[in-house]
Amino acid sequence: MTDERRTARLVADLIAIAEIPAPTFDEVRRIDWLEQRLTNAPGTRTRDDAGNLVWRWSDGKPRVLVAAHVDNVFAAETDLTVRRADGLLVGPGVGDNAAAIAVTLNVVEQLLDERPLAPGAVAFTVGEEGLGNLRGARAAIAALAPRLFIAVEGHLIDHVLVDAVGSVRAQVCVEGPGGHPWVDRGRPSALHELLAVGHELLKDGIGGSSVNIGLASGGRSVNSIADHAELVVECRSLDPVTLDRFEALLRELEVPPPLTVRAEVLGRRPAGRLDHDHDLLRTVMAARTELGLDTLLEAGSTDANVALSSGIPALTLGVARGGDMHTSGEWIDESSLEIGYRQLELVIRQLLS
Repeated sequence: MTDERRTARLVADLIAIAEIPAPTFDEVRRIDWLEQRLTNAPGTRTRDDAGNLVWRWSDGKPRVLVAAHVDNVFAAETDLTVRRADGLLVGPGVGDNAAAIAVTLNVVEQLLDERPLAPGAVAFTVGEEGLGNLRGARAAIAALAPRLFIAVEGHLIDHVLVDAVGSVRAQVCVEGPGGHPWVDRGRPSALHELLAVGHELLKDGIGGSSVNIGLASGGRSVNSIADHAELVVECRSLDPVTLDRFEALLRELEVPPPLTVRAEVLGRRPAGRLDHDHDLLRTVMAARTELGLDTLLEAGSTDANVALSSGIPALTLGVARGGDMHTSGEWIDESSLEIGYRQLELVIRQLLS
């Protein structure tokens, strides 16, 4: 296949994938498309209990597991139409993570068509975004126990993520009797106290962490003392101990009676680090040097978190340049896909030759 035909097929796959709704917990339509697209590809495809599509081409423990998550952050009813403008592909989720899915399937398909590869696998994973809690990666890694792990993301071609930012996400609820703001004046408000709790979480936090309150709601009306209020808070850190301390802080929250407070952990992403002298990173750096790519070693939160926290050497590679992730105006530079493709091709070829 010529480079022009290969690129045309890659972009066609990318657009098709991006335009299929795949909100977290409802990724089956993309999985269906991928299964159909790979009908004639070498190896076997199976769906696991988590909903992942796992592509294998040999028996035995995989030397490397390559993962590209299929979910995105957009509701199913979102207009996902991709448009081309001035060399860009523009549309919700076009980079995160349609580009990664398309590049991964095309690279592996090409390599398998050329020659047999050592034992390996690809997992098109569910539940990477938001409150998916990396459930797809957890299931795939537990089942396959790979020696190495590579997460593929659509953006970040100029970065290699080698440190895993862990997180604790929790909902904090305050409840009370409520009442009328004049008749029952002086009675404590659940909403007022929740604001105080949120302020303390942000002020105290835990050293070396980032604490963010992303959602808050409560009360009944402007002329009611709120009888309930809730917020969703997230703590991010590279240190697992810091995440443990934040969970402990949540358990120790107090409010004055008759109000009550409870905190529920909605999800936890594990933290971890790759040794910067590891052969996996050396292989990636050699490929990037060959391609003339500069490299920034960074921290991030991806499917690789699960592998690193399990003691499996792992990192995350990007396949394109772009911006405005998680917005309707998300974009990637179409021309950057070629070097992203070649990077992944060189790395997998080296690891599985």
